[in-house]
Amino acid sequence: MASFLFLRNEFENAMVYLNSIKGFFFNDDTFNFNFAQAKAALGQYSEAQEVLQQISSDEIKNSYTYLSWLARCYIMINKPDKAWELYMRMENTTDSFNLLQIIANDCYRMGQFLYAAQAFDLLQRLDPCPEYWEGKRGACVGVFQLVIAGQEPRESLTEAARLLQRTQQPQAELILRVITKWARETRAH
Repeated sequence: MASFLFLRNEFENAMVYLNSIKGFFFNDDTFNFNFAQAKAALGQYSEAQEVLQQISSDEIKNSYTYLSWLARCYIMINKPDKAWELYMRMENTTDSFNLLQIIANDCYRMGQFLYAAQAFDLLQRLDPCPEYWEGKRGACVGVFQLVIAGQEPRESLTEAARLLQRTQQPQAELILRVITKWARETRAH
């Protein structure tokens, strides 16, 4: 029944059903995997992350679906470093590239610009399509804005500048000049 509701993207109804049988399947990895996915689809990321981490099956834990949901949960509960660690432990495969795209886009959407910039930088080096440069540029400017607002440590600006320096784009040079000028004016070297 839950599978049927999943396929129809009726996650609220799936949760009603899953909650009704939860007591019978508390330690079942397949049940917990479905339960966590439904929670995450409904935006209950913290609870989904907890349920995902209860899973012990290596087959499930090594699947791309599991890793991508866990990474998304980490990002949505403001733990992008843990999502980045998941990516770093993966081998270079199509799945790792896809996970990197999730990290880049979700971190950007959540205002976690340093991790977004790092992910877009890697994506750009793996596939030099313009969208990855645009994402990296926007994320680096986002890091700069957060540093100015006092919401990100000044050291993050050094990393963002390093990412921009390895880019052969005229806009990167302009952004670097603005950052350097601001750093000199505020003595943030």
